[in-house]
Formats: sequence, structure tokens, C-alpha cells
Amino acid sequence: MNIMQNSAASEVARRRTFAVISHPDAGKTTLTEKFLLFGGAIQLAGEVKAKKNRISTRSDWMAIERQRGISVVTSVMTFEYGGHVFNLLDTPGHADFSEDTYRTLTAVDSAIMVIDAAKGIEARTRKLFEVCRLRDIPIVTFINKMDRETRDPFELLDEIEKTLALDVTPMTWPVGRGRSFAGTYDLGRNTLRGLDSEETPRQLSGPDDPQIASFIPADEASAFRDEVELARDGSKPFDLDSFREGHLTPVFWGSALRNYGVRDLINGLGAYAPSPRNQQAASRMVEASEPKMAGFVFKIQANMDPNHRDRIAFLRVCAGKLQRGMKAKLVRTGKPISLSAPQFFFAQDRSVADEAYAGDVVGIPNHGTLRIGDTLTEGEELVFRGVPSFAPEILRRIKLQDAMKAKKLREALQQMAEEGVVQLFLPYDGSNAMVGVVGALQLDVLAERLQGEYGLPIAYETPRFSVCRWISSDDEMELDRFIEANRSGMAHDLDQAPVFLAGSAFLLQYEQERWPKIAFADVKDYQKQA
Repeated sequence: MNIMQNSAASEVARRRTFAVISHPDAGKTTLTEKFLLFGGAIQLAGEVKAKKNRISTRSDWMAIERQRGISVVTSVMTFEYGGHVFNLLDTPGHADFSEDTYRTLTAVDSAIMVIDAAKGIEARTRKLFEVCRLRDIPIVTFINKMDRETRDPFELLDEIEKTLALDVTPMTWPVGRGRSFAGTYDLGRNTLRGLDSEETPRQLSGPDDPQIASFIPADEASAFRDEVELARDGSKPFDLDSFREGHLTPVFWGSALRNYGVRDLINGLGAYAPSPRNQQAASRMVEASEPKMAGFVFKIQANMDPNHRDRIAFLRVCAGKLQRGMKAKLVRTGKPISLSAPQFFFAQDRSVADEAYAGDVVGIPNHGTLRIGDTLTEGEELVFRGVPSFAPEILRRIKLQDAMKAKKLREALQQMAEEGVVQLFLPYDGSNAMVGVVGALQLDVLAERLQGEYGLPIAYETPRFSVCRWISSDDEMELDRFIEANRSGMAHDLDQAPVFLAGSAFLLQYEQERWPKIAFADVKDYQKQA
């Protein structure tokens, strides 16, 4: 038994489960591809406009992603490198998909923040960082595109410190920049690595080593030497505890597109990022080292493989060992579920997972049984916290061009809502269903998927409602009175929870003042489903 426990503990210690966050166009997808290249998941790193024979190697697999060069869904990729098992969760960069990103960040133990060296910290980066801060997620920073015109490195470090209130420790330093960018210098080891293909960096005596001159012009070599000394003297020494508590970020420099600095980054992630952390459940803290399996579903994706019309629930294993063929308890329903074919993902490619440990993310094929926020255990009544749904900012009615396909549309919308693509609201008065989204681009994704996957061309109509809130009350009679008095503005969501729809924020506030015993919520926890 001790041997088995020691083996499981060593497997958990090898895991690094992380997300990549950035503003759009900072180079997140390119960086992801280079990680997969190092991990052997792909042989040839793709480009944003991938050729047909490369599409399956990339994390952006949906047609709208390839057309627009953006990530709009979370992709999960598992690969091994340097003795570690990395579970990479590539999040949407576009703000319209913030809900999907937020849910993904509940499933990681650390994150890489990608910053464009010319633009610095942008609005989306700042928002994603704040979500990480709320969850105490340690951040590793990668300043990308050093092969282009860049801002001064010290100015970028200063901006991170002041804008994010985060201590910075540069772990590497750029050797040249712009057209003369030639590699990265390890400030702690006095080593220089050119291209990432160099597995072993060359050892130098220091920043004034004559070998530097063979990489960059003599005048830049002098400036480089001064910068390195200033970076060492002016920066806080790296403190592992401070990093893992979310107070300090190690900074790496490079160009993912041109294969500079990525190997330093992934080595740093393996060395410093935490192994799977303990997870808070409603009743207790669940430790990663516990022997019994427990995990939660943070994402559902349908039709990743159009040939199979599949439906995958992504489960973050939080404790114990998940084994192929085992029976688990679905806590929401109390019923057992057979894990007959759990899967690991390498972008679109996949393989059966015979076993998975705390920190791993596995895909569980199912046909609507699992929902976002569901907890699976070996019997314990556990409910993991923090996989929320947010009140949408845009409401639209669905207009179907072929009325004969109304039933098919209802089924498709329910599946899309279960995935988290949109939220679905069914009015009490029997009028057409409404969908709610955070951003307009989600509507484009919905329309494309309904057309492409279900053969349902649709259009949108703007309803008279613009605001919605979940309602509840300790006084059931008062809740019933409110619903009856506002029946034309009432709907229920996918879980039959009552939702109040208002024409404006002013009208919402008016009703809140009139009905003080009614709670109007703009956030709903998935785990509170009945």
C-alpha cells in the first residue's frame, strides 16, 4: 500500500496544470504550438492560418477560429517534457468569451501571462490577471515578440509592477532586440541560449564575456552588459514562496514565432510552478494526495470531431487516481457513472487515458449526462466551489427560417446551453426562447455552429428586455407573488431556476426597491443545481 501511495505521490508531483492568458494577438496560440512541439505532440509547429494537413495539430480547431485567427474556445492539451506532465489549458483571448475563460481558471494551478513587448499590458491582460489574483494563481510572465520593435525592457518591468501591483524578477534577459535579437541570457546561471533548438545553452563567464560579440554588434554588447548588471542589482531576488502566493512573477523574454526563449520558459514552469494544489469543496478542503478520486467538470464541448458527433466533458482530477473502467458517483444526481473511455488530448488528437492523477484534465465522452460544475467522486458527497455563471449582457430571441425544425432547434439550443456556449431562457408566457451571451462574438459562434453542425440557419431579433437576474427568496409565498405579478417578464433557465427579465437597469432597480424580500443575483453557482 505504501508503495502504491508513493507512486501516486510522485505522479502528482510531476504534474503542472496551467493556463495561457493574454490580450488577443500577443502570440498565445503560437506559444502554445511551440510547447506542443517540445512535448512531441506535434512534429511541425503550425501557423495561425494553418494548412489542411496541420489543422489537427493546432489548438484552434473551430472554423470561425481559423477564419479570424483567434481562439474562442478553451482547448486542453497534455504533453510530457523534462520529466514533467504538463496539462495546458489554452483559453480564449477575446473578451466576449470571458465566462469560458473564468471557468477554465478554476481548473489550473498556475498561469503564463503573455505580453507583447511593443504594447505592454493591455486591457484584456489586466482583467485576466485580476481573475488569477482572486484565485491566488501564481503567474509566470513571458514578454513576447522581442524580435520586433519593442519598448524598453525596464519600462515593461516597471509597468508590470505598477499596473498589477506585482513584484518582478527577470529570470532571463534579451540579447539584443528588434532585428538584432539573438537569444536569451540566464541571469542566474550566466548561460546564453540562441534558438530554442539548442537544448544545452552555452556557459559564459558573465555578461562581459567576449562570446557576446558574436551574437550582437559591439555597441549593443556594451549596452547589454550594462542592462544585465542593472537588472541584477535593481530586481528582487526570486522567492519561490512569494511566487506561489501570487505576489511575485518571474519574467522570461523571447519570440515564440522565431523560436527564442520558449525553452527557458517551459523549463522555468517545470522548476517553479506548483504541483496540483488542494481544492476547496463546500464541506472541506480536498487534498491532492488523498487516495480516493474526486474531480469536477469545468467545460463541455460537443462535436470536436464532426465525424463522430461526440460530446466531451472536461474533468479536472483533484484527488486520487482515475482509472479507465471505474465507476464514479455523479454527486448532483447521486447516480453512478461508468468512466469507460476517459481521454487525454493533444490539441485535436486524443488517446485513451488508462489512468489519471490529481492535476490531470481528462475528457469524458457522454450524451448529456454531465454538466458544467458537476462533481464526480468515489462515493463522497463533495461539491467543489467556484464554477459560476454570469448574468448575460446581451439578450436575443432566435428566429428560425424553417418553422418545421422548431423541435430540432430546441434540442440544439439545450445542448449549446449545457456546453456553456450561450445561456438559454424559456419565457413563462410561451414565446420564443431567448439566448444570453456576454459578448456579441458568441452570437456569431452560435449561428455558425447551428448552421454547420445542425443544419439550422437562424437570425436574431432584439427583445424588449436587456437585463436579467436570477431571483430567489426565503419567503416562498413572496417569490410566487413576484412571479405572478411579473409573469410577462419571467423565464426559467436550463436548470428551471426562475429568471427576471427587465427592459433596463432602471426598471430592474425599480423592482428591487418594490420587492425587498426578493434577492436578484447576477451570478449563479453551477454547483447549486438541483
